[in-house]
Amino acid sequence: MMLSSVIFPSMGITQTPIRELQNRQGITVSGEVKSIVGNQFILEDSTGQIIVDAGPRWWHSINLSPGERVTVIGEMERDELDAFSITRNNGAVIEIRSPQGRPPWAGQNPKK
Repeated sequence: MMLSSVIFPSMGITQTPIRELQNRQGITVSGEVKSIVGNQFILEDSTGQIIVDAGPRWWHSINLSPGERVTVIGEMERDELDAFSITRNNGAVIEIRSPQGRPPWAGQNPKK
């Protein structure tokens, strides 16, 4: 009888430096919020900056503050990171949308 063992690598989240972002889904970046306009903000790490889009403000307001440290999971779309979720330094998670399918606000008019 022959026994074999299989070693599985750790299933931790891999951080991606901003300068290495490519057009792909499931990207995780961490950094400091530098400035905010509506639901878009500039996230900075030691390698650079990226604009993060958290969807329309009329759909869901994110209420971040400059200087706050966050981790964003999302996908690259054009030259910005479309957020699926934002995790604050205290562990609170802001769910923006599912990574599958179209955003829930796609094709809708803003609330009046």
